[in-house]
Amino acid sequence: MPGQVRSDARRNYDRLLAVAAQCFAENGIQTSLRDVARRAGVGIGTLYRHFPTREALLEAVLDDRFDRLRRRAEELATQAPPADALRTWLREVAVGSATYRGLPEEVMAALQDPDSRLHTSCATMRTAGARLLTRAQDAGQIRRDVTGQELLALVAGLAWAGERAAQPELMDKFLEIAMAGLAA
Repeated sequence: MPGQVRSDARRNYDRLLAVAAQCFAENGIQTSLRDVARRAGVGIGTLYRHFPTREALLEAVLDDRFDRLRRRAEELATQAPPADALRTWLREVAVGSATYRGLPEEVMAALQDPDSRLHTSCATMRTAGARLLTRAQDAGQIRRDVTGQELLALVAGLAWAGERAAQPELMDKFLEIAMAGLAA
């Protein structure tokens, strides 16, 4: 929350973020904003003062998560063999994306729309994954004809499939199948 604000406004902002994350996890990203406000104990006007659109609320909820994934990619690049680093990161992205029903589609749409509030954080995450991809390609472990955009679309597809299958243990199987297809 930018600038100096009253302590009650800060509490409302933080409470709205926490409740929104919980509501998104329970009901997907299309959850009722009225329900978010009600559960946070504030009026809908308070929610809209802090977050003028659903996308603004989603961006605030996801900003820290996407930044952690970017940092995680940097960490894995220095600590794991290239293909293992890529596999680990893809799994973390897919599992995280499946947390909120509808998120994989939202991420892919945001990447296509530079005016989207989510565009920058999604693009930064895509760039982090592309670095891991390039590292694995340079090591001869991953096909050279795959781009960072295609990789993020693949992980969005894995997250979508894992979300729809309602069997979290399938995510690892889906990822292994994808990694076999990406192998050089």
